[in-house]
Amino acid sequence: MQEHTIPERLKISPFLVLHMIMSMQIGIGILGYQREIAKYAGYDAWISILFAGACIHIILWMIYKIAETVNGDLVSAHIYIAGNFGGKLLSFPFILYFTVYALSILRSFIEIVQVWMFPEMSVFWFTFAFMLLSMYIVFGGFRTVVGITVFGLLLPAYLYFTFTPNVQFSNINNLLPIWDHSVKDLLLSAYKMSLSYAGFEIVLFFYPFIKNPKQSKKWGHLALLSTTFVYFSFAILSFAYFSEEQLAKEVWPTLTMWKIFKLSFVERFEYVGIANWNLIILPNVCIAIWVASRLIKRIFNIKQKKGIYFIVIVNLIVINFFDSREKIKMLEDFTSKMSFGFIFFYIPLLFIATLITKKVKKK
Repeated sequence: MQEHTIPERLKISPFLVLHMIMSMQIGIGILGYQREIAKYAGYDAWISILFAGACIHIILWMIYKIAETVNGDLVSAHIYIAGNFGGKLLSFPFILYFTVYALSILRSFIEIVQVWMFPEMSVFWFTFAFMLLSMYIVFGGFRTVVGITVFGLLLPAYLYFTFTPNVQFSNINNLLPIWDHSVKDLLLSAYKMSLSYAGFEIVLFFYPFIKNPKQSKKWGHLALLSTTFVYFSFAILSFAYFSEEQLAKEVWPTLTMWKIFKLSFVERFEYVGIANWNLIILPNVCIAIWVASRLIKRIFNIKQKKGIYFIVIVNLIVINFFDSREKIKMLEDFTSKMSFGFIFFYIPLLFIATLITKKVKKK
């Protein structure tokens, strides 16, 4: 179906799915998720990280089943179930989904830069420069976007090891006693954690661009395992480093832990870390713009470049309205709930609908 319309030269190797998923999952959320999950389950929240990590493997399995059944992407699945007009109508909200996703990531990062480095920095001009770079990358096509995800994941990977000095100031006894909270608290914490795991659902949008997509399944699940390990290790280190009272006051615990890392030529290493984070969130924004613009192309039959211009201009205008902490938090919460609804409610419903449609069409 949809897969055969994609030229072989535009497709990516199966193992690159690992980079795509990890790049989307490890973004702005990893800088402050510890406080959010500890609100409900305290320092038992590491259990919630593992539980939520296990749940997303089931959702990824469903995503592959949907894509295999329709031999295409989300739009193909909607058309398969609801016909051409109905399918495109169902797909339309996801243009908004990824436009808001890009907006939320970029505005959250700008807030961090303003709080930690440059309080007077212009939101508009930073967004303008960032969007120009994102447009340049997305105009290069899907393979160029994938290339930047590889760089965005591998080049800043050294930052993981810059947290080792925190170990000597940590107390693992902070995590004791284990399982000191109710199942309800752990589930609420898992809900908060599942929002940080969002991003892997993009497989449902670029599935037709994978060579031998069945071979990419193991790389997709390996990506989820790797991300779970990263989040788990950061949480354990944060819980051992901060007391619960301290963590409750930290908006970005990951950045705060950088304060004790010093080099002879750099006094404030968190400045280096934040600067490097540009490269980490760049693929997030590029992928979101690419997906949204491709949806515009698939639904309205217009050139993808026009869709890119539209999304960039919308983001450039709308981002200026989020000029306070309360409004930014509102945007983050809206994006989180939107992602949770899509991943844990819509995808299972789509999976069931696809199976029912398949049986009906066979009869």
